[in-house]
Amino acid sequence: MENNKEKIGRLPKNINKEVIEPNSNAKTISKLIKESGAVVGYELSNGEQISKDEAISQTRRGEIAGVAIATRKGEEYLRSLPDDNENNNLSSLPTANK
Repeated sequence: MENNKEKIGRLPKNINKEVIEPNSNAKTISKLIKESGAVVGYELSNGEQISKDEAISQTRRGEIAGVAIATRKGEEYLRSLPDDNENNNLSSLPTANK
């Protein structure tokens, strides 16, 4: 039998570098801002548009809920907290107009 203590859903527990407890008034990410297909920022639940770097900073301060900070090839990025619902993944969100 597989040991599920090291997994969240189908993903490894340590997939995220930092999981921050959000503040009670934390916003959520509602849309992606893309340039040439790459995510360069996010639109928040209050309509504010911010860069990827600002989103990472706000996540660290507990101002954005539902995401964690991960690292790929030395670069930090946001990823959805793993659960069994793919509908709330960042990759499933619509794209915002700049």
